[in-house]
Amino acid sequence: MKINLKNKTYVISAGADGIGFAIAKKIISAGGKVYVSDINKKKVNEINKKYKNKIYATAMDCTNPAEIKNYFHKIKSLKKIDGLINNIGIAGPTKSLENIKIEEWEETIKTNLHSHFYYTKYSIPFLKKAKKSSIINLSSTAGLYGFAQRSPYTASKWAIIGLTKTLAMELGKYKIRVNAICPGSVEGDRMKRVVDAKALLTKTNPKKVKQEFESMVSLQTFVNKEDIASMALFLLSDECQNISGQAMTVDGNTERMN
Repeated sequence: MKINLKNKTYVISAGADGIGFAIAKKIISAGGKVYVSDINKKKVNEINKKYKNKIYATAMDCTNPAEIKNYFHKIKSLKKIDGLINNIGIAGPTKSLENIKIEEWEETIKTNLHSHFYYTKYSIPFLKKAKKSSIINLSSTAGLYGFAQRSPYTASKWAIIGLTKTLAMELGKYKIRVNAICPGSVEGDRMKRVVDAKALLTKTNPKKVKQEFESMVSLQTFVNKEDIASMALFLLSDECQNISGQAMTVDGNTERMN
């Protein structure tokens, strides 16, 4: 199946690295253009040099509502957006709830949930002007299960699924589809930090902790960012014109979370 996104434009939050950047590359490979924002200035500069006229990167704080509002004001010449990918997120602390600092809780919720609200709020007028458009929210399999020692992360990811289903109801009349992707454990720096944090908490070897995570899924392996990007590309395409309000897992079939 060849997906064609020619003459279509997409916005990705935290899109200069990791899953967000993998999605951006998938989109341009299908003929689309991408506007990414990210706090990592070095990555932003690299993208603007290497992907000129294909990916337009802006350095900014993707959790700051004033900066986000200003960002959409700056790109108002686009007139329409064919898709928004809410990708920003952090792992948050690995510890029991009673030991979590208030600022750790608030930072995780602010980054993982509030940013989705800000980006979506300011993108909706652009999305309405497209004939058919799409929003993809990055949740997690933690948004479908409980996850001990990861309460703020889990709470934010459950909330994203609730937000997704509600937005699908609100925006369906404008032919705007809204879906969530729920990755399992994704190979990369963020998951390495999660593994290391749990190893420290449980006084266990990181290699053993990773093996424990792998044993929680039927395929007994981590997924990779390209797997998530492929699902995103599919959800953005016309092949999914009647798919909305769904939480799509890319996880090797999670059997348990602990």
